[in-house]
Amino acid sequence: MTGTATVVGAGIGGLATAIGLRRAGWTVTVLERRTELERYGAAFGIHPTAQSALDRLGVGDALRDHAVPYRDAHIRTPDGRPMARLPLERIESKAGRPELLISRPYLLDALLAGLDAFGDVPLKLGERVGDVDALAAGQDLVIGADGIRSAVRTARFGDRSGPRRVGTVAWIGIADFESPVHGETWGSGRFFGLTPVEPGRTNWYATVPEATTAEELRASFAGWHDPIPRILDATDPATWIRYEMRHLHPALPSFVSADARPASSGTRPASGVSPDARPAPVALVGDAAHAMTPNLGQGACTAILDADALTRALAAAPPGPAGIEGALRAYDRERRRSAQRTAFGSRTLHRFMSTERTRLRDAAVRLLPG
Repeated sequence: MTGTATVVGAGIGGLATAIGLRRAGWTVTVLERRTELERYGAAFGIHPTAQSALDRLGVGDALRDHAVPYRDAHIRTPDGRPMARLPLERIESKAGRPELLISRPYLLDALLAGLDAFGDVPLKLGERVGDVDALAAGQDLVIGADGIRSAVRTARFGDRSGPRRVGTVAWIGIADFESPVHGETWGSGRFFGLTPVEPGRTNWYATVPEATTAEELRASFAGWHDPIPRILDATDPATWIRYEMRHLHPALPSFVSADARPASSGTRPASGVSPDARPAPVALVGDAAHAMTPNLGQGACTAILDADALTRALAAAPPGPAGIEGALRAYDRERRRSAQRTAFGSRTLHRFMSTERTRLRDAAVRLLPG
């Protein structure tokens, strides 16, 4: 089926959804509240399942043009002793292709190029959505891809689910030399990760207690194994990115809604919207639906899989409102439990990694298969 849709949010999930809808013949508009797209250089891990989804969206080759394979990575103690091998070889053996790492700007460029190829999908920057009901009144579907503080989610599901702190802060950056080791180093209440991102450069991330400042970050890892201190010395603190780690809690009861107002709301329909008008249904993708801590490295992947599942369901649906609603139910069945399991697993892993009871944790890690 085809129709008209507005995608709110031009991150990875929003752009991927817009591409999928347009490939299915929909008329699509993308709204982004920022005046320019976020292009900071964090590396995304792209699992083979998400690579297949990007292939179906027609941007897989552009991904591979700038991605690097992720292999031979370990979990280490702060003095550099390996405790376990990350399961990258098993992933590659099972899927027939490796996990890939790509810088956020390259993935964003690949998706933008895929969208631009149609030549008729407006991307409107600086557009804040304040009245979701009014926006939905002129569409067949609204997609909330507007992140953990989603205005679309709040308008349709209320504010019971929202951002929750986990008590730590993450710092990320890219150093202009290649690390001889990759993987993660787990200490007491903190950890440090190193991954390839492109030839000659290394992506790094550090998770520490919330109170840790940029000035204190180097001191926090000064005694850790090489090349962690060198990585921090090789990057300008002015380029480091800091964010408080959050996740969406509690989990949503559904990723889709056909109701114009949150369940507990007594508000009237939006100004200019007829009380008898049928509002466009809403579907949530990416962080708007299931924002998670980054410990499993699955944030971008789940957003891509959401976009793929939603647009496949809509492409296969019969025409009309009933067809859209059926497609949204199919999307919710395919993605909600899977994405929420991933989010729960990532949050659980965060607690495990950042514990101060390191002896018990490290003993458990050493039992993992090599």
